[in-house]
Parts: sequence; C-alpha cells; structure tokens
Amino acid sequence: MSHVDPTTALPVASWVDDGDSVLDVLDVLALSAFVSGQQPHARTKRLTNLRKDATLLPAGSTVLREAVDDQDRATLAAGDGWTLRATRWHHSRNGSVTVTAVDPELAERILESAVAGAEEPPPQSGESVEIGFWHSGQHGPRRRSRQITAQPWAEIRGNYAAKTAEALDRLIATTADRVGGRLLLLHGPPGTGKTTLLRTIAREWHGWCQVDCVLDPERLFRDPAYLMDTALGVDSDDDGPRRWRLLLLEDCDELIRGEAKQESGQALSRLLNLTDGLLGQGRDVLVAITTNEDLARLHPAVVRPGRCLAQLHVAPLPFDEAAAWLGTAAGIGPDGATLAELYELRDGGGRVAVQDDPPKVGLYL
Repeated sequence: MSHVDPTTALPVASWVDDGDSVLDVLDVLALSAFVSGQQPHARTKRLTNLRKDATLLPAGSTVLREAVDDQDRATLAAGDGWTLRATRWHHSRNGSVTVTAVDPELAERILESAVAGAEEPPPQSGESVEIGFWHSGQHGPRRRSRQITAQPWAEIRGNYAAKTAEALDRLIATTADRVGGRLLLLHGPPGTGKTTLLRTIAREWHGWCQVDCVLDPERLFRDPAYLMDTALGVDSDDDGPRRWRLLLLEDCDELIRGEAKQESGQALSRLLNLTDGLLGQGRDVLVAITTNEDLARLHPAVVRPGRCLAQLHVAPLPFDEAAAWLGTAAGIGPDGATLAELYELRDGGGRVAVQDDPPKVGLYL
C-alpha cells in the first residue's frame, strides 16, 4: 500500500498582514523547506540565560534574513542541506533555535554547533533555585524556567520583624503532608522584603513544591485556557514524585480587595475556585499573592478561615530592631524602617535625586 505525501495532499499557504511582525515573517520562511519536504527533519532547542555575545549560528552560515523588533532579534541562515532560524528575546535573555535539514544527523549536528556555549552557566546549586515564568502572548501561554538566586531562610531571618519571623518559621517548615490551605497572602508596605521572601520559600520548598511566577496575573483569571494551562502546569525535569505547584502573583491588589467582585467580574471567582474549589481539588496547587493592601480591605471570601495557608503582615522593622540591624539609630524614624530603607542607609544611599524648590511666598498680594 503506497503512502500519501502530506505536502501534496494538503497545500500549505500563509498570509501576512499588518498584524504580523517581521519576526513572524521569518518564522514562516524558516519552515518553508520543512513544509515542502525538501528538508524533512527538524530539531529545536530552547535556551535560557543567553550570553550577550552568542550568535546562535554555526560556523560557515550564510545569513539570509535578519529582523529586529524593538530589541528582540531573529536570524534566518542556511548552509548545505539545512536552514536555521534563531530567535533571542532581549528582556528575558531566552532564545530558541530551530534547524531543518535533509537528514536527522545533519539537523542535530548543526543545532549542536549553533547552541554550543550560548548559555551562561547557572549559579551554584546552593545559591539558586529553578523558578518557572508564565506569560500569555501572541502564541498562547508559555512557560520558561530560570535559575534564580535565593538565600536560605537562616540567612535572611533577621531582615524581618521578630513577630513576623516567628510566623515565617512555621510557614517555612511546611511540608507536602501538612498543607492546610491553598492561599498564601503576604501583605505590607513596599520594600519590606516580600519578593525576597518568596524566592527563599521557593528554595526551602524545592524538594516538594515547584514554583512558577505568573508575569501577567491580571490576564490569568480572565482567560480560562491560560488558567487551565498554569493549574495543570508543566512539571520540571527533576526526577522523583510529582510535586505541588506554587503560583506566585505579585501586586494583585485589584483582584482581592473588597470591591473586587464588582471590578474584576469572574476573576475573583476563578481564584477562589483554584484555591478551594473543584479546580484546586483536582490539582495540588498553591497560590501566593503579594499586596500592599491592609488586610481589613481585602475581600472577606479571600481571607475566610480554611482557605489560607498563611496570612502574613510583612511589616517594617520596629525602631529597636531596625537600629540593631543597622548598628546605629541614625536616619531611622520613630516608626522604624523597611528593609529597603535600611539597605539604603547602610550602603550610603546612591539615589540620584533633585529636590523641588521650596514654594515662594509673599510675592503676590
């Protein structure tokens, strides 16, 4: 029985309009030899933490097209029997290389040559933890993982007020079999170390919990498909049993404040369903939210008993504790200081600022 060539059975056409970018055009061109069957073997490698000088091209390449969109860059190159498309995203320092070739060995050899030495080595394992980053773009939800520097809890405990640190001791000691709620609320003024704390939690819980940061939380709960992708998730490559997942949502004041139901529509309901409904029960998912809102202003459904694993007010250090941290009381107000303020005082400031001129009075009757 003869087989049917799919490239002739199903004609492939592409359209380009003003909604497409120059990077999209290169994507189409890069696949043309694969679609036609001239180069039927394709290999792709996704990269993180790219070196600034990495070209993502093998030696002897002929560059056919180069496109720059803002600071993102894509290159289309070719050689004898192969075509390569390399893309690098400036802000995330991630990249992707796809090679099509006339045989699989050539595709793998060209790909290996293109990506050799392109990534910065990750930090030492004792100083970092893998965190996934979700965002939803033109091609749907995507997850990228990065090695993020994170300090052990013992090293940063002194950065938090004694009352807060005692509660954090209990939170840090949580294990998979002791999860009593699905929501972590960290609230308090800016600069008190909430983000630093989340990185440390990711490090301390690494053995049983995978941590993913959602870069566009305002979109997450308005898009059911995006929510399902993050809730079901993409497991890391670590060997061992399936782990819990912790979704980090930073600065989500509008989602959980008292008037959220009127302002956010179904977004709040979907958050509650993820933490205490059918969706949450079907998956081992925790949600951590940071907010600058006072606890009294949060929606009562969010803070009701049984829903939260932790509700922590990450407050500035009181005057005595701030003075002990800094080694002097100079520059500390009577209400104490935030961690950011203490670092600025300790390191000599460094802030470049121009003060407003004082208002002039007495010039007019």
